[in-house]
Amino acid sequence: MTDPRATDTGALQREARMMRLEDLIREREVVEPVELSIPGAELIARYEGLYTGAISDVLREHCLMDQTLPHRLTPLLPKKTVAGFAFTVKSAPNTKISGELTFRTEMLEAMHADSVVVWDTSGDEEATAWGGVMTATAIGRGVKAAVIDGGIRDTHQILAKDFPVFYRYRSPNGSLGRCLISHYQQPVKIGTTFVRPGDVVVGDIDGVIVIPRKLAVAVLLRAEEILGNEKRIFEWVDAGDSVQAITERGGYF
Repeated sequence: MTDPRATDTGALQREARMMRLEDLIREREVVEPVELSIPGAELIARYEGLYTGAISDVLREHCLMDQTLPHRLTPLLPKKTVAGFAFTVKSAPNTKISGELTFRTEMLEAMHADSVVVWDTSGDEEATAWGGVMTATAIGRGVKAAVIDGGIRDTHQILAKDFPVFYRYRSPNGSLGRCLISHYQQPVKIGTTFVRPGDVVVGDIDGVIVIPRKLAVAVLLRAEEILGNEKRIFEWVDAGDSVQAITERGGYF
């Protein structure tokens, strides 16, 4: 007599094989190339002339409400505004050591100019993912900044290089034997925000925000427009115009 449980198990296995996961895989793993109508270096320089609040307001116009990385990330250099193209890294707590240095070397060699390293540590609370040697290496490769959802160390060395870093905590603990890099230049998720390689990342004293690459030019132009509007509003306020008068001219507060 056939065991009905075996039949059920077989049916479940067939159903699992038949699950249509192509769209989810495309959404979570595939990074489609997007050409920019503005040269990359110019785009990044212009984003550094903005501030994250204006960018967030523009992203809201696109119904994108989850593009700001968690407020637990602290700027090491709060007076600097920095922008670049996301270079993503994923690691997790792990005691394995063999092979880590080789893979880390490959990752460092893949870093490129005008990038911002965005590092998801999988909630690590013990190790540090970024330090003085990493900073010097990154600068040598033209990296603009690092966003580490985890720990940093060698803080004096980082400060001496005037290198912008956003981080969660500081500790003397190194990474070797405490965490392991699993992959890089693949989409990661920090908080509620998906970050894909090539997205635009902007960080300032208020936090870090991620602009999907396909919207990078449109968001830039609209945010620059908002800055122009705000300049006029400040001029009206400084001139002593009333709130009602400013509002009637299209101003806002």
